[in-house]
Amino acid sequence: MTTMITAISTAIAAFIATNLDDILILTILFTQVNKLFRRRHIVIGQYLGFILLILASLTGFFGSFLIPAQWIRFLGLLPVIFGIRSLWQREETETDNPLEMAVESAPSSPLLAWFSPQTCAVAAITIANGSDNIGIYLPLFASNTWPNLVTIVSVFLILVGVWCFTAHQLTQLPAIANLITSHGSHFVPCVLIGLGVFMIKESLPLAVLALSLSYGWTLFQQQAESI
Repeated sequence: MTTMITAISTAIAAFIATNLDDILILTILFTQVNKLFRRRHIVIGQYLGFILLILASLTGFFGSFLIPAQWIRFLGLLPVIFGIRSLWQREETETDNPLEMAVESAPSSPLLAWFSPQTCAVAAITIANGSDNIGIYLPLFASNTWPNLVTIVSVFLILVGVWCFTAHQLTQLPAIANLITSHGSHFVPCVLIGLGVFMIKESLPLAVLALSLSYGWTLFQQQAESI
């Protein structure tokens, strides 16, 4: 019993330490929900991406590491591409949602949500943002027994659901919802660009610079359109 309590406590601490920033990302994603981008895409994509991170980390438990973490971080190019594309589309039409991600139609079956472009896009962002998680999970998994490993992974999967629920509830707060929805079309693409730069370079100043420059560009374009 003591061993299980220790495993649960360790899992909770490791998850919180490596996924605090996911709350912000999930909150932003939930405010972008529309006819093509559903809540299920976010939840399934978050679970899919996190499960892939766990599988990559499990290779350390079996004594080999097949996916170098430095390769995974280059998935950060995806948020940058999504952000730039959203800014480009916003100049063409203000009605475009920045997180439609080149999707022309929603899948007709809930089962297809597992493989839809929206779900895969969320999963890719989750993986890219969680590339550093592997460095934490590898030694954590490798240093535990099978029962503890099962406990830790189970706690992780439960907490992913808690994270999604918490982020969704945050969007129900009027102040947060109004702030993000009012400025989302301008700010969300910039956040994606800054996030992608941070994933690739792991430099907070560089990420802030990228976010600031892209947001400055949106303000400049907005000012130019009003003249």
